[in-house]
Amino acid sequence: MREGNIRFKKILFYILITVLLVILLIPILWAGLLSFKTNNEIVNSPLSLPQVWSFSNYQRAIDTIDFGSMYFNTLFLVIAATFFSILFTFMSSFAIARMTFSKKKTSDYLYLFLLAGIAIPIYVLLFPIYRIDSMMGILGTRMGLILPYIAVNISFNTLLFTGFLRDIPGELEEAAIIDGCHLFQLCTRVIIPVMKPIFITIVIFNVVYIYNEFPFASTFIQDSSLNTVSLMTSMFKGQYSMDYSGIIAASLMIMLPELILYVFLQKYIIGGMTAGAVKG
Repeated sequence: MREGNIRFKKILFYILITVLLVILLIPILWAGLLSFKTNNEIVNSPLSLPQVWSFSNYQRAIDTIDFGSMYFNTLFLVIAATFFSILFTFMSSFAIARMTFSKKKTSDYLYLFLLAGIAIPIYVLLFPIYRIDSMMGILGTRMGLILPYIAVNISFNTLLFTGFLRDIPGELEEAAIIDGCHLFQLCTRVIIPVMKPIFITIVIFNVVYIYNEFPFASTFIQDSSLNTVSLMTSMFKGQYSMDYSGIIAASLMIMLPELILYVFLQKYIIGGMTAGAVKG
């Protein structure tokens, strides 16, 4: 009787997982179907199969978009913003978790201050950052995007870094210091190797966010030669018309690198988030 209940629960579990997987895949599969249809077919019969299966939409997307320039611009922003964001937030999180301040709860106040950014919607920041970039003379440049990306990622990075650092045994660092490690060696040879899952998780989420970010890019980029991947689909929108099939085909081409990234790094993502949840 007990074995029958266990088997029934397993079957029910797999059924629920299958249903959830189908629900999650439906939008992607539907988008793939629409990418082979003409604009008239998308508007008039969005649920039907294409009358003619053709890769013309993908070819038009490739001919319309300068993929090389856009991917270069995006990768430059991703690498620069992710590197400095992680560098700054690791140092600030290490200070919050390990430093002893003269006034009690100072580290807690700093921690809450840095986390407050999570509660601020991105669209609220557009005008202030636009004004700041304009005053600094970096509006429309790569630096005008890199600085906001660094700032926006601080809250999320601090949440994971600080939570993990606070639960690392202090004896580990004391032993390293007794062995002659100074602060830089302590961080690079002891702390960072222990925090490898968290670092990988933060890198992945920062990269994905910057890769997909649209509000800042569409507002602050004024030179088409600096366009990022997230602005691809806007190139198919005219003043009085919209190329739906081109937008869908371009969107799927944007999604492909992310899907590949998740397939190969999913164990690190799950492991890092699990570690962050336990340590936090």
